[in-house]
Amino acid sequence: MTINRKIQTLDEFTIQQLRNFPNATGELSGLLRDIGLAAKRVNVEVNKAGLVDILGDAGSMNVQGEEVKKLDVYANDQFAGVLRHGISCAGIASEELDDILVFDDEISNNSKYVCLLDPLDGSSNIDVNVAIGTIFSVLPRLSPKGSPVNTADFLQQGIKQIAAGYVIYGSSTLLVYATRRGVNGFTLDPSIGEFTLSHPNMQCPPAGKIYSVNHGNYFQYQTGIQQYITACQEKNAATGGPYTQRYIGSMVSDIHRNLIKGGIFMYPAIAGRPEGKLRLLYECNPFAFILEIAGGKATNGRQRTLEIQPTSVHDRTPFFIGSTEMMEELDKYISAG
Repeated sequence: MTINRKIQTLDEFTIQQLRNFPNATGELSGLLRDIGLAAKRVNVEVNKAGLVDILGDAGSMNVQGEEVKKLDVYANDQFAGVLRHGISCAGIASEELDDILVFDDEISNNSKYVCLLDPLDGSSNIDVNVAIGTIFSVLPRLSPKGSPVNTADFLQQGIKQIAAGYVIYGSSTLLVYATRRGVNGFTLDPSIGEFTLSHPNMQCPPAGKIYSVNHGNYFQYQTGIQQYITACQEKNAATGGPYTQRYIGSMVSDIHRNLIKGGIFMYPAIAGRPEGKLRLLYECNPFAFILEIAGGKATNGRQRTLEIQPTSVHDRTPFFIGSTEMMEELDKYISAG
């Protein structure tokens, strides 16, 4: 049998990266491989979701007050279980859990990292077969090793992240993760059951022709944002419009597309919800980290997202993210509005 040596699996890639840093312990590499394992398990269930009884609502509400989907529960259990039984994670915070989940055992208490998860982003699309995803963030623990982690370990600014990434369960299954050394994407090869390197050294184009926003809330956005959206629709020397609007309602899919092709994603605050809707720790910080490493930019409209100090694990925030030139143009409209 001929072996294609050009194919590099996620495991091989993380091991190769480890060799470049002789003093590294390998815990982060192990954690990323654990996340890849959990993602493969979730992918199997996503692919057969229409054949078994895991579609629809689970009959409960999560801490955000949203209906929990059955597949949400499954995904959360898979990631929690794999990370608990690994050696690299001391605890997790999840969108599906009211409080942090501490892995209080001897091995976990000596682990260096905690993980924050949105186990199944875009779950409102589960029943209609639209691409959904997982988002994750890795933080270094602050509490002393040898003891259980606590909430303070999770309430860190996004700039403290060691790694972040996402998985798209779509026409192909893709895992993208970023460390300070770069952003790389791995496509799941079903013939061998491994994530293989398909998108090395991903870079966000400085400008693009796509804007992603929920137009249904247009009249609830602040004036500057309304003016920017209008400029995106018009032939405009300042913005470079007209642009094409693409909005799936699955944040992972929308931002992934803009990362590759160039574009801007906006989820502003609306009247009655000034804090915004998206979760700072589970959704915004991971993507802000990824896009900044790839050359993009992310803010809440006033402040760099990665510099926001969280006050609870379920904080929400307005969110704007994308190609640098488009983000800078948006900032001008927000400041003037």
